[in-house]
Amino acid sequence: MRPRPGARLDFRSDTRTVPDTRMRAAMARAHVGDDVYEDDPTVRRLEERVARLLGTEAALLTPTTTMANLLAPLAAAGPPGSPPPRVLVGADTHMAFLEADGLRRFGAADLVPVEQREDGLPDLEALDALLREPGHGPAVVCLENTCMMRGGTALDADATRSVAALAHHHGAHLHLDGARLANAAVAQGTTCAELAAPADSVAFSLSKGLGAPIGGMLCGTRRFVSWARELRTWLGGSMHQAGIIAAPALIALDRLPDLAADHRTAAALAAGLATVPGVRVLRPPRPTNMVMARVHALDPAECAARLADHGVRVLPLPDGRVRFVAHRDHDMFSVREAVQAMTAVTAAAGADHRTTRDAPDGDRVTVLEEA
Repeated sequence: MRPRPGARLDFRSDTRTVPDTRMRAAMARAHVGDDVYEDDPTVRRLEERVARLLGTEAALLTPTTTMANLLAPLAAAGPPGSPPPRVLVGADTHMAFLEADGLRRFGAADLVPVEQREDGLPDLEALDALLREPGHGPAVVCLENTCMMRGGTALDADATRSVAALAHHHGAHLHLDGARLANAAVAQGTTCAELAAPADSVAFSLSKGLGAPIGGMLCGTRRFVSWARELRTWLGGSMHQAGIIAAPALIALDRLPDLAADHRTAAALAAGLATVPGVRVLRPPRPTNMVMARVHALDPAECAARLADHGVRVLPLPDGRVRFVAHRDHDMFSVREAVQAMTAVTAAAGADHRTTRDAPDGDRVTVLEEA
């Protein structure tokens, strides 16, 4: 089956959106300066607005949220030149399995994975035991909201406070990887500031669900952000006329309430996929814009490849599932086509795995192999 021309069915990530006409116009007319000299007025507007949104003293624009998550433990360790940090992070978080090499190589961090509960929180007893162990360098505890490998579930403020209380009891810094914190806030009818309040620093993505073409933010105290700014220079993350990046990001922030539509799309997709024979859908406690599905008789890579043949792009995960992420380019027609594609894929997979055996009465019967 050839993919439908012009299909809007790239569910791999909410980074797959492209800047629209309004964003491109804002980029063209952006009032710029030089962010290395801290005099780009559009960047200043963005940093001040995001600091207010998250309830922090200051914010720093970074090229990516990955860089923000790299800068955070280093800045938490103290001014440039301080000993490298000991970073304790949930074993299944983005920072642990996709950003760990950068933290170790460029931050010289001692990265310690922590057993992670099904609700996305690190196991508090395990975390407490690790914090009690002697270690070199200051301790930085990292928490993720939303929790990607737990089906994109959102953590509430009480959950973050429980981790913050433990971290602070041991004198550790709590960093919140809030790449999709806006989704968590919208899903729970609260504010980003309420969810970020217990943390000492917060990373925030502009280019995921909010749909800006580029950029992350690192938020915290003025002193923390000042150190992070210097470290950003060391890592080659300083930008000059960065107002052309900040301008579409300001528009993206205006669209924060629109994330509720993505959550409705994801909920409809989860409900539809759950009706497909051979598909098991993960049901997180506080769903947002992600849907994780395990497909009978297909590993994630093969499932993703077969769905792509039907015009649906998904991300295979190391836990045996495929990931769908709803974003502003999707609607209920997209949901219907994605469910139809999955139905066709599972039907074909079932046919591929059929085998025959002799029935007791001598007739030939066809059965489906168990996966």
